Amino acid sequence: MNFNIVISTGSSTPIYKQITDQVKRAVASGQLTVADQLPSVRALAESLVLNPNTVARAYTDLAREGMIETRPGRGVFIIQKRKVFAREEGLRRLEPLLEALLGEAMALDFTPEELKAALDQKLNQWQPRAGDESKDNQ
Repeated sequence: MNFNIVISTGSSTPIYKQITDQVKRAVASGQLTVADQLPSVRALAESLVLNPNTVARAYTDLAREGMIETRPGRGVFIIQKRKVFAREEGLRRLEPLLEALLGEAMALDFTPEELKAALDQKLNQWQPRAGDESKDNQ
């Protein structure tokens, strides 16, 4: 595994959220895969010079979302994502994110075509994990 978390202290995004977002992106892009081990809370906190509670919160959120699990005495691992939310709930949670993306793109004066191209570029980096169910069947 060649994955490093980089924190931006000047960002308006909370540090725990920066950690969760980077882990999610790494999993979506295939940089992290099932069974990959993440650093322990203490090790990551020390390497990033953070309060361990910040890392613990990020890991708790990732565990709640079914992305990681802690194995006592062994460490923290990426797991096969469990379906935590019903499809409708997932879409309900996605809606405000899409609204924010659209609003930001409009504020930055992107055309719909430019936004679609940028989204397509990001989607091309997304590698669904082995064993993920086809969304067409749901």
